[in-house]
Amino acid sequence: MKTIVICAGGPEQEIVSNDFLLSFSDAFFIGTDHGTMYLLNRGIVPDMAVGDFDSITNEEWQEISERVPHIERYSPEKNETDTELAIIKALSLEPTTVYITGVTGGRLDHYEANLHTVYRLQLAYPQLHIKIVNRSNELQFLLPGEHTMVQDDHYKYMSFFAFKGPVENMTLRGVLYETTNEVIEVGTSRFTSNEISDGIASISFTAGICLMIRSIDD
Repeated sequence: MKTIVICAGGPEQEIVSNDFLLSFSDAFFIGTDHGTMYLLNRGIVPDMAVGDFDSITNEEWQEISERVPHIERYSPEKNETDTELAIIKALSLEPTTVYITGVTGGRLDHYEANLHTVYRLQLAYPQLHIKIVNRSNELQFLLPGEHTMVQDDHYKYMSFFAFKGPVENMTLRGVLYETTNEVIEVGTSRFTSNEISDGIASISFTAGICLMIRSIDD
């Protein structure tokens, strides 16, 4: 199994496009709570649905029960969010990449909870790519080392932020604004809005956790 796509129940306008969702020939789809209905309404029957399903109607639950082949339903009184449970389930299936949509927009506490969940799990599974995506952005945590990024017309711009502490010896190649052994301090906006210029860019640093956001103007 290579790719897992998780669709959570955030504002529907934040969900990635159908073109993105259907671009994977062998993706495994997980619906989270009301995100399960988002997938069904787009003609995608998820392989699994996870959550407490406290935000759906009885009619919607009936449809989910009839159409989704595997459902894991939890009590609303639990320590984890529905999205966290879905991500943990996804990681147990040993994918190479996990895309999470439907977790931006709406309530900021939900967004922050999901962002920190992804941060914690990315540290625990450094060999995986865990990405938050919506119609205009892709968020990913980078760990120390060297990373290669391919030019993407959909996500034209690249920005880098220190998430926990300073990012040290940041070197960027193949971008409009190259750097060599720079430091990204927490709170700075200096590394915002770069672009890949040569088809492929390389990003390397020796310490810290870097939040990379790839974006396009709407």
